[in-house]
Amino acid sequence: MKMKKIVLILMMASLFVLAACGANADAPTKKDDNGKKTLVMGTSADYPPFESVDTKTNKIVGFDIDVANYITKKLGYNLEVKDQKFGGLIAALNQDSIDFVMSGMVKNEERAKQVDFSDVYYTSHQVILVPKDSKIKTAADLKGKKVGVQIGSTQATLAEDLSKKYPMDIEQWDKVNEMVEAMAGNKLDAIVTVDTVAFGYTNDSDRLAQFNIKDDSVVTGDPMSIAFPKGSKLTAEFNKELKKMEENGELDKFVKKWIETSGK
Repeated sequence: MKMKKIVLILMMASLFVLAACGANADAPTKKDDNGKKTLVMGTSADYPPFESVDTKTNKIVGFDIDVANYITKKLGYNLEVKDQKFGGLIAALNQDSIDFVMSGMVKNEERAKQVDFSDVYYTSHQVILVPKDSKIKTAADLKGKKVGVQIGSTQATLAEDLSKKYPMDIEQWDKVNEMVEAMAGNKLDAIVTVDTVAFGYTNDSDRLAQFNIKDDSVVTGDPMSIAFPKGSKLTAEFNKELKKMEENGELDKFVKKWIETSGK
């Protein structure tokens, strides 16, 4: 009898391991009435013109959304966009609650240990966003100031690097729009973000200004990629479509629609 119980326990343990191995973001399980699979894209919809909420329709729109819709349609998938905090996107990806991330994300050494990245689909540059009447005009002027960055972003790393030369009070926030509101209330002196996002805010307000970071000691380029679970077949599939988009001009169309018109 004891032997039978042991065998039964071992069988149940084997089934559990197999089930766990099968719980893979590489094989989406959501399907529509026609059996078409749905990919869930994770993003932080506070990053115009890449992703933001249209206040008129309450829908998430932007450059990343259009590119994701185009690629998933070409690959034969439906697309669902899930809005959440930027700092939790990689964790959500590894917990299989989303299938890929498009959120102006940049590949770095730490992230590459946890997820796979597509080829670069757009490169932006990091800047400083300030009130228009601010006396902050250069990176050196950030010394002793309260500077906002988004949690888990490359801008957070950049601010830390700049702070070694120009010690500043760095505050990490979940969303860019929250930082903009905080700066309007004099709770922040400046925000480190990317040019395209800054343009989205300076174009909508005559109270904000931006300037480029001119300091050879830091890297200001932000080459954006799509993040996938480790070993996902989607990485190669998306790369193939991205290459086609670059060759047939479709990617450039979205750049002109969302980025060039945002003030660049």
